[in-house]
Amino acid sequence: MSESVSVNVDGLAEVLGKFEAIETDLKLKGGRFALRKAAQLVRDRARQNAASLDDPETAANIERNIVERWSGRAFKQRGDLMFRVGVMGGAGGNASSASLDGLPGKDTRHWRYKEFGTETVPATPFLRRALADNISAAISEFATQYDKKMTRAIKAAKKKAGIK
Repeated sequence: MSESVSVNVDGLAEVLGKFEAIETDLKLKGGRFALRKAAQLVRDRARQNAASLDDPETAANIERNIVERWSGRAFKQRGDLMFRVGVMGGAGGNASSASLDGLPGKDTRHWRYKEFGTETVPATPFLRRALADNISAAISEFATQYDKKMTRAIKAAKKKAGIK
């Protein structure tokens, strides 16, 4: 004959709520911070790569227009944490040259010809190479920074709960 055992744990909902609070805090603050650090590593490598392509005779400087940006849209729509690394001014389609001259590196719409090439000019990737050559370092940076934030969040939760 089988016997059943019933256990009632008081306060479990409160504990689970605290875990959820830590998880939310880590995702919003820790995850975003760690992801930004990883994106900055890729951004810095892309800037180094672009510096080797720069023509010092012109005012345009691709290196100065390479930035990392938080993608708030991805977070609002799907809850995804995402940073983009790219060139300010983008492809610049219909923008006038004067409107892009206010950027730190001036009008650098030609960056895409360097990155992707044309029928007659071979590609000299600097953005794609920055990620491809540094993907392991970026993942490692993310893991290191996220671990730091997780450790801090756990310490803060313990302190708030009065646990040593």
